[in-house]
Amino acid sequence: MKLSKDVWVIIPAYNEEKRVGKVIDEVKRFSRNVVLVDDGSKDDTYDVGLQKKIKVLRHVVNLGKGAGLKTGCDYALLNGAKTIIVIDADGQHEPKEIPNFIESLEGVDIVFGYRRFTGHMPFVLKFGNNFINFVTKILYGVDLKDTQSGYRAFTSKAYRRIRWNANDYSMESEMIANVGKNNLKYREIPIQTIYSDRYKGTTVLDGVKIVFNMVKWRLLG
Repeated sequence: MKLSKDVWVIIPAYNEEKRVGKVIDEVKRFSRNVVLVDDGSKDDTYDVGLQKKIKVLRHVVNLGKGAGLKTGCDYALLNGAKTIIVIDADGQHEPKEIPNFIESLEGVDIVFGYRRFTGHMPFVLKFGNNFINFVTKILYGVDLKDTQSGYRAFTSKAYRRIRWNANDYSMESEMIANVGKNNLKYREIPIQTIYSDRYKGTTVLDGVKIVFNMVKWRLLG
C-alpha cells in the first residue's frame, strides 16, 4: 500500500526491548510516520527504537500507558497528523491490520479493534472485559465487544475531543467515555490477538479502578 504522510502510528512501550523491534519493522511497512514512546524503560527499549530510525520520545520515569500514548499522540498532532493509530509494543497486535483500520475510519471518528474471545484468552481477562463492556454501555451508551483492546485508530479532530487525563490503563475507558459524551461516530473491526507466555495488561485491580473511574466520570459530567 502507498504510505501516507498523514497517517501516524504511536507505539507506547515499557521494557519491551525483546519484542518492540519486530513490531516496529512490521509497522514501517504501512506507515512512514512511526513514533515509539519509551515510558521510562529500564532496559534497551529506547536504543532499539533509535536503531530502527524512527522518532523516539522518552519519559525519564515510568508514567503509565495513558501518559505514553498522550505524549505520542500530542506529538503527532503537532506535526500534522490527520489519522492516528495506536498499537501495543509487545507483539499482541498484528501491524498488517493497519490498512483495515485506515479503510474502516472512512465516515466515522474512531475505529476500535476487538479481540475474538477464544480459549486462548485468560479467563480473568475475558470476565473482566465483559463486565467493563456492560458498564460502558449502561453509563455512556457506547456498545462495544471489547472496551479494553488497545488497537485503535482515530482522526486528529476526534483526538482533540477524546484526549484523556488518565495516565494508566484506564485511559482506554476514558477515551470511550469521551466518545459517548461527544456523540462521536465509531466502528468496530475484528483483530487477531497473539497472547504471549506472560500476562501483561489490565489486572483485576486495574479493572476495579476502571469501573470506579467510569462511574466518577459520569457523575462529574
